[in-house]
Amino acid sequence: MKKDKVIFWTATGLASIGMLMSGVLYLSHNPGLTDIFKTIGYPQYFMNILGTAKLLGAIALIQPKYLKLREWAYAGFTFTMIGAIWTHIASNVPGAVNPAVFLLILAVSYFFNNKIQRAIGK
Repeated sequence: MKKDKVIFWTATGLASIGMLMSGVLYLSHNPGLTDIFKTIGYPQYFMNILGTAKLLGAIALIQPKYLKLREWAYAGFTFTMIGAIWTHIASNVPGAVNPAVFLLILAVSYFFNNKIQRAIGK
C-alpha cells in the first residue's frame, strides 16, 4: 500500500505541477503559445479558458477531500490531452509528444488513485 501511495503522489504531483505551469503560461499569453494558437487557428481567448481550467484542475487533483471533484479533473485533463494530441497531429504542429507523455502520467495517477480508494473501501 505504501508503494502505491508513493507512486500515486509522485504521478499526481508531476501532473499537477505540469498543469500549474501550463496554466500560468496560458494565462500570461506566453508568446510561443500565442504563436502556436495562431498557427493552429484557435482564438486567443481560448488560452484564458484553458489556462483557468488547468489551474483549477491541478488543485482538484491534489486535494484529498472531494474525490468526485478529482474524478472530474481526471476526465477534463484526459479530454484536453486527447484534443491536444489530435490538434498537433492534424495541424502538423510539432509537440504531440508532450500531451501524450502527460496523458501517460495522468493514467498512472488515475490507476493508483483507484487502487488506493478500493483498498480503503471508498
